[in-house]
Amino acid sequence: MSKKIFFASFSIITMIIFGSSSDKSLAYFEFKEIILVKDDKSETVVSKEDFSEWFETDISIEYDPSYRSEIEPVNYCELDNIICEMTKNLRMRRTLRKVDSFSFKKEAIESFVEDLARKYDKDPIDATFAIENGKVVTFSLSKDGKKINLEKNTEKIISFLEKKEGEKIELAYDITKPEISSNDIDNLGIETLIGEGKSNFSGSTLGRIHNVEVAASRFDGVLIKPGEEFSFVETLGPVDGEHGYKQELVIKNNETTPEFGGGVCQVSTTAFRAAIYSGLKITARKNHAYPVHYYNPQGMDATIYIPRPDLRFINNTPGHILIQTEIDIPRKELAFKFYGTADGRKIEVDGPHILSREADGSMKTVFTQKVTDSKGEVIIEDTFRSNYDSPSKYPQPGQETVLTEKPKDWSANEWKKYKKEHGL
Repeated sequence: MSKKIFFASFSIITMIIFGSSSDKSLAYFEFKEIILVKDDKSETVVSKEDFSEWFETDISIEYDPSYRSEIEPVNYCELDNIICEMTKNLRMRRTLRKVDSFSFKKEAIESFVEDLARKYDKDPIDATFAIENGKVVTFSLSKDGKKINLEKNTEKIISFLEKKEGEKIELAYDITKPEISSNDIDNLGIETLIGEGKSNFSGSTLGRIHNVEVAASRFDGVLIKPGEEFSFVETLGPVDGEHGYKQELVIKNNETTPEFGGGVCQVSTTAFRAAIYSGLKITARKNHAYPVHYYNPQGMDATIYIPRPDLRFINNTPGHILIQTEIDIPRKELAFKFYGTADGRKIEVDGPHILSREADGSMKTVFTQKVTDSKGEVIIEDTFRSNYDSPSKYPQPGQETVLTEKPKDWSANEWKKYKKEHGL
C-alpha cells in the first residue's frame, strides 16, 4: 500500500531529482477542446487554454516499494521530519516518487457558466393584446423563456472532464414561463375603455413626428397588472439612434438643444392625461421647464428623460389595463386609450387653471384630480401644480426664442403677425 506525503514547502522539491514521475491527471489532458451544445444545436467551443484555468495542481511525494528513483541528497531526512518518519532507511528513500494531482476550481467553472447564462438566457415573452371591434384579441403570442441551470451545468462539465463521457456537453436549461400567457385573454378583466388622453403636435418637424411615432409604438399593447406601478421610462427603453430615433430639440442643461428622441415628451404627456382621466394614482410627474405649445392646455404635461425624471402611476383598478395608442397624422393628434375593468369609479378633473402669467412667457398653473369609488367615497384627491420658467432662459442654438405670450409693448397686430410667422 502506497503512502502519500504533501510538501509544505516548494524548496524541498528542488532538492529531489526524479528519474520519472507519475501523473494522476484527469481525462481533460486527452483532448484539446470542450464543445458545448445549446438548445438550438449551435455549438460553443472552449479551448484547452481556457478550461485549464479551471484546475489547480497539487504536488506530493508517495512511497511505493515497487518504484525506483534517484534522490539527492539521500540524507535529506534531517531537513524534513515528516518524510523521515515515513522513510526509516535509505532503501525506502529510494522508492519515493513525485505525484501530480489535480482538483477542480468549482468557483471558476461556475463563473464560466454564469457568463454563458448572460449570453444565452432568453427571457419569456408576454402575450400582447389589441382591441378590435370592441373586443380584446391576441396581437402576439406568448413565448416561454430559457435559463441556463448553474448547478446542473457545473456538474455536467466536471463529470465530462473526469470521465470524458461522450464527445459534447448538452447544456441544461430551465423553462421560464411568461407572466401573461396567450390563454389569459379571458382572465385579464379587460372589458371597456376606462380613460383616454389626447394631445396635438401641430407644427412639429418631420423628425419630431417620427420620434413621436417610434415612442408611441413602444406602449401599444402594453399590459399593466392590478396594483402594479407603471414606469414610463422603463417601458420606453433606450432612446438613441440604434433604436430608431432622430435628433430633435429637447430641454437639457438650461438650453433647448438637438438630441435623439426629441418629441418623446409628447408621448409621456399623453400617457399622463390618460392616467388622470382613468382615475389612476399618479406617483411621479414633473412639468416642463417652460411652456411648450405642443402640450396645450398648459399644466397637464409630463416631461421625462432617461433615467429621470420619470412618469409613474399605479393601476388601482381590479383588473389589468391594456394600453392602446393611436396617431392621426393628418390631424397631428396622439391618443392613449386605457382599457380595463369598470368598477363604478367617478373621475372629476378641475382645470388646468392659469394662476399667473408674465410677459416673458413664464406662468403658474394648477389642476386637481378627484376620484370617488362606486359608494361615493373619495379614494384620490390630488393637486398638480406647475411652475414654468420663461422660454427666453432656454435658448435654441442658432434660433430665436419663440414667445408664447404677447409682450406688453406690442400691438395686437404685431402679436398676430408674430404668431402667424411662428405657427402659434
